[in-house]
Amino acid sequence: MRMRMTWLVLPQIRRHSTATSTSTSTSTRILGATFPTDAATNLSASVLERIPRRLHKVPNHPIAIIKERIEDYFVKTNQNYKIVDSLSPAVSTTQNFDQLLFDKDHSSRSPSDTYYVNKDTVLRTHTSAHQSEVLAGKQSNVGYLLTADVYRRDEIDLSHYPVFHQMEGIRIFDRKALLSESSADTFAPLPKGAKITDPTGLSNPETNPLQVAHAQKDSELVALHLKRALEGLVWHLFGSDKNLEIRWIEAYFPFTSPSWEMEVMYQGKWLELLGCGVIQQKILDDSGNPDKIGWAFGLGLERIAMVMFGIPDIRLFWSQDSRFLSQFENHTTKQITFQPYSKYPACYKDVSFWCPDGFHDNDMFEVVRDMAGDLAEDVALIDTFKNPKTGRTSKCFRINYRSMDRTLSNEDVDIIQDKVREEVARRCGVELRG
Repeated sequence: MRMRMTWLVLPQIRRHSTATSTSTSTSTRILGATFPTDAATNLSASVLERIPRRLHKVPNHPIAIIKERIEDYFVKTNQNYKIVDSLSPAVSTTQNFDQLLFDKDHSSRSPSDTYYVNKDTVLRTHTSAHQSEVLAGKQSNVGYLLTADVYRRDEIDLSHYPVFHQMEGIRIFDRKALLSESSADTFAPLPKGAKITDPTGLSNPETNPLQVAHAQKDSELVALHLKRALEGLVWHLFGSDKNLEIRWIEAYFPFTSPSWEMEVMYQGKWLELLGCGVIQQKILDDSGNPDKIGWAFGLGLERIAMVMFGIPDIRLFWSQDSRFLSQFENHTTKQITFQPYSKYPACYKDVSFWCPDGFHDNDMFEVVRDMAGDLAEDVALIDTFKNPKTGRTSKCFRINYRSMDRTLSNEDVDIIQDKVREEVARRCGVELRG
């Protein structure tokens, strides 16, 4: 489920990569498959080289650890969940948007938000892109746990990265045997006095309606099962915190109704954990399951791992430094809190320019990622000026360069900064100032 809407050694200027995802002027090769490129293509080298990494499948990686813990909870609840974690990130726009009932003019379809392989193919922006695919045909499983790397053009800071990892959970019931099937899952009892706040109820006809295709008792039984499953998951993951609290909030997603978000009070702070809801019946009907009803949830693995392990910078997940990875080797025998092994000084550089029509900040961020890689810790807009005479808009961005492995010299950064300026002018059509 797509949470943003509505559902988180000094490299050379052009880094060598052993990636199996590459691009030419006429085609892009992603994990062994070749796709034609066209005028819609907006893939970047920095994103392509990360596709083969698949951090959720790397043993003892914090992303894989969270994945395994969630899978462990649901498989213990009902062994008939299927684990899916190896699907290609290149999906059709039909899969990513249309089958999930996104409006034709929804902002997530914009090339400023989404990586287009070509006009008909994107890098999935959420795990829900595979929902119809896994549901198609005769069902032999009651549920699915689908984990994947997902891709979005986004800002640059300590909690955003163009590649991150999501898990989609799906539970399907036979509408004729809903009562017996919904009681088949064995949930561990919540602790006595567990703090759960739910002012939303199971539906609200005005703001969070039941679907016309569903009988009220059926929809509410599925919703109750969903909330009970996810409350149990939270205690499975975070139960060591004695002050743990849960609260439910109404939400909107095009692919579920009713819909909710869950927030968790963990270590004294509220954390937006996931989005969920009762699957739109049209999605089930179109995938060959008119006799089924079900729920789905989506959560970001980086978000949970950063909180659970105390990881302060999302770039660290992509580090291959043994000082990072070795800290998670004994995760089955001890509680792990990440211990920073370095904090090198930052080096700030500004770039300002006059913006052409149609300029989007994300276009500039892509240039920084391609030129600086993970040396760019964050990029902030520090000034905007509109000339009253010409109507032109000028923007100034401050780039914070910081290596996780060494101290950067001013000379090191100047080389990268010059490339950033050159490329932002060439690729974004801006007019540099100063």
